[in-house]
Amino acid sequence: MQYWLMKSEPSAFSIDDLQRAPGRTTCWDGVRNYQARNYMRAMRLGDQVLLHHSSADPPAVVGVAEVVREAYPDPTAFDRKDKHFDPKSNPAKPTWDMVDIRLVRKYAQPIPLDLLKRVP
Repeated sequence: MQYWLMKSEPSAFSIDDLQRAPGRTTCWDGVRNYQARNYMRAMRLGDQVLLHHSSADPPAVVGVAEVVREAYPDPTAFDRKDKHFDPKSNPAKPTWDMVDIRLVRKYAQPIPLDLLKRVP
């Protein structure tokens, strides 16, 4: 089992949104960074995900999720009406993938990133 860090801006999608999602599960779509995409392609069922709110004050890890579906093509890349549309992505050979995650637990107290960086 591996551990991964996934970030979101709480104004776009927060841990509370994940907690309210059916089955506390969602697809992690809209990723348009090659390195992050490659990390998602390496994720396996059961891998754990630290959920990071990047624009919070302070930025913090707010909970843990689990990968419940491995990487598959992200359809938002092909949807001209979606803000994540990528005209260069080809449905026959998709550029962008997503994974599904399920919330395991929301931390009672967020863990600030600067604290995590100080802990060996």
